[in-house]
Amino acid sequence: MSTISITVNGQQKSGTAQGNTLLVDFLRSELKMTGTHVGCDTSQCGACVVHVNGESVKSCTVFASACDGAEVTTIEGMANDDGTLGIVQQAFHEEHGLQCGFCTPGMVMSIADILRNNPQPTEAEIREGLKGNICRCTGYHNIVKAAQSAAATMAGARQAAE
Repeated sequence: MSTISITVNGQQKSGTAQGNTLLVDFLRSELKMTGTHVGCDTSQCGACVVHVNGESVKSCTVFASACDGAEVTTIEGMANDDGTLGIVQQAFHEEHGLQCGFCTPGMVMSIADILRNNPQPTEAEIREGLKGNICRCTGYHNIVKAAQSAAATMAGARQAAE
């Protein structure tokens, strides 16, 4: 067992884990942050996507010990400071981008990463960016609409700030 200290959603957190503990299990079991889901155990579904040091990763593929000292953002960190839904989360709500909701945390995290790297992606670029995420309910149409809506909202916020 080793002590692992990470900054999760802006807050310093510490816990203990075996060397082979996956980040997703550390977040869920040790830190009690259950918004990140375990879907497949084979890195296929994307339900476990988080951001580590600003990069999108499937947390079922990363050892928690490798993240010691890292900054991690989970779905819980996507909300606004006042607890209201963040832009991507709100877009999912407004565009009906979820049904059962199981894939939603990973989808939101992946879309946030897509928009960070490409603020105005085409539909094809959104679909390409989501290739590592599986949704068994929606057919992806409204998820793509949510990504487009979030991109438009972010563009409007940038223009208003100028």
